[in-house]
Amino acid sequence: QVQLVESGGGLVQAGGSLRLSCAASGRTFSSYTMGWFRQAPGKEREFVAGILWSGGSTNYAGSVKGRFTISRDNAKTTVYLQMNSLKPEDTAAYYCAADQQGYKRRGVLTRGDEYDYWGQGTQVTVSS
Repeated sequence: QVQLVESGGGLVQAGGSLRLSCAASGRTFSSYTMGWFRQAPGKEREFVAGILWSGGSTNYAGSVKGRFTISRDNAKTTVYLQMNSLKPEDTAAYYCAADQQGYKRRGVLTRGDEYDYWGQGTQVTVSS
């Protein structure tokens, strides 16, 4: 069983930055591909960014490419999402997720139902 705990959300003005963290329990974190998803009120959950278990490959949604950066520190069993140039449309609850079979894959999965473990989420609100 893996537990994921997100932190770093908050209220920020448009154009500002936030860094989200997701701390994972367990000794096999380095074999998991990790993803960030978000869900705004009344909207479906969407993929934001993902990073392969090795850190050697990343994937981003088109809406955040060039503004958000995902990274991981396997020694700290933590994945990060650096969010710059935030826009009001980035307002959502942000969730991290772990793909337990990530070490078997060559790429990052983008469908939420393909991930095995989820955190409780952290709210990001961007004011205009």
